[in-house]
This record gives sequence, C-alpha cells and structure tokens, in this order.
Amino acid sequence: MRAHIFLCMLAYYVEWRMREAWRPLLFADEELAAQARTRDPVAAAEPSASARRKKATRQTADESPLHSFRTLLADLAGVTHNFCRTKGLEGLRRYEFELDAQLSTAQEHAMELLKGIRP
Repeated sequence: MRAHIFLCMLAYYVEWRMREAWRPLLFADEELAAQARTRDPVAAAEPSASARRKKATRQTADESPLHSFRTLLADLAGVTHNFCRTKGLEGLRRYEFELDAQLSTAQEHAMELLKGIRP
C-alpha cells in the first residue's frame, strides 16, 4: 500500500515538473507566480495580458501552436529510439544499429525545456 502511494505521488511530482517546464508551450499563464506576490490574496486571479493573447491567438510567442498537456504528450508519443537488428541470412553477417526518430521543431523545443528541470 505504501509503495503504491509513493509511486502515485512520484508520478504526480513528475507531471507537475513537466507542466512547469512546458508552461511556454501550454495554455498556462506564465506570469501567474509573479502576480501572486503582488496581488490581493482574496481577490480572484486575473489572467495576464500574455495569457489572454495566448488564448486568443492559440499560438506561442514564436507563433507555434499551443497545446494542452495531453495534446503535447500525444505529439511527443512519436519520439522513439529504436534498436534494429537485421535477420542475417545464411552466410550473411547480421547488422545491428540504432535509429532515432526525426524530431519536429516543436518536439525539439519541448525536449530542450525538459533538460532545464532540476530536481
């Protein structure tokens, strides 16, 4: 039971870290933390101008499409690292090689943002 709870909390923590790293690619408000320090804690939070622009245009600052967390994960689902081996017919040598999927610019950007995560 404790191991199950630990794994659930670990998965939630990893998801939280990924959402924080991918804020520029998601519909999330990037200025929310800065606003939290200065705004009235009782008043309702207002979205920043950049968040309103992101939602209206459905694009990031560099004009690439915005994602929800689920659609970004679906886009990254095609990123693979394959270990390939030829069958090696009689008398022929078997070959082994590694093959990586070609990343799109959006996928490369998402991976670069994940590299900045510190534990």
